[in-house]
Amino acid sequence: MPSVREIRRRIRSVENTAKITKAMSMIAASKMRRAQEMALQGRPYSERLRSLLSHLAAQEREEEALHPLLMRREPANVTVVLITPDRGLTGGLHSKINRAAAQFIVDRQASTRLITIGRKGRDFMVRAGQEVQAVFTDLGDRPSILDVTPAAGILIDDFTQERVDAVYVAYADFVSTTVQTPVVRPLLPVAPADLRPEEAVGYIYEPAAEAVLSEILPRFVELELYHAVLESLASEQSARMVAMRNATDNANEMVVDLTLEMNKARQETITKELLEIVGGAAAVSA
Repeated sequence: MPSVREIRRRIRSVENTAKITKAMSMIAASKMRRAQEMALQGRPYSERLRSLLSHLAAQEREEEALHPLLMRREPANVTVVLITPDRGLTGGLHSKINRAAAQFIVDRQASTRLITIGRKGRDFMVRAGQEVQAVFTDLGDRPSILDVTPAAGILIDDFTQERVDAVYVAYADFVSTTVQTPVVRPLLPVAPADLRPEEAVGYIYEPAAEAVLSEILPRFVELELYHAVLESLASEQSARMVAMRNATDNANEMVVDLTLEMNKARQETITKELLEIVGGAAAVSA
């Protein structure tokens, strides 16, 4: 059994760990509220724009009138944008995202390249031997849409030049503080909506369809990437807060167990010393 001094040293170490994890939980909680607000405020705009463009993609038109970002091809070459945290201490969040993306790649059975946003996804895919085309890290706790513009530019250029036939984005969708769901959903080409006959009424473009779509569709790609980053950030801070809170609770429970063990060791030491004193006294009086 460890000595009382060793157990006391372990108790101090665990108490210090509990203080650190508690502080990290509080920091993550403050960042989480801001990240949640940013993600939730951007959802309506993102969903409405996605709905609008899916309606545009579903309208009947001549094939040559299609914008390059609306062209649907057989997906022989695929790009996956993998969004993960830069740092750990988020429980199993980044592992779930990486597994979901890896399973998607295996199921697609197509030539796949990756653009990673975050170190955890980059490290995982490099170890897995996947082709990583570009890496973006250190977006910070308050990313702007300008931070994802380079990645969006790569996607748009590759798709319009027909180097890739489909683009997907993998990230953690924020559901609640305790629930974050890894998702892999299509980004390009814009999926057409399933319209009823009365909804296929066509649109009037001013000045022209090509000019309007050439402005809207690149902004749509940037916005979708940016919103995925915000969802991932909210999920990351929520998962980190929960993980650090659980670590603090576990450390406090360990302190209780170690204190009990220390008291038992102290009691055994005292009992042993008393027995030695009694035994010595008996030997002297004999």
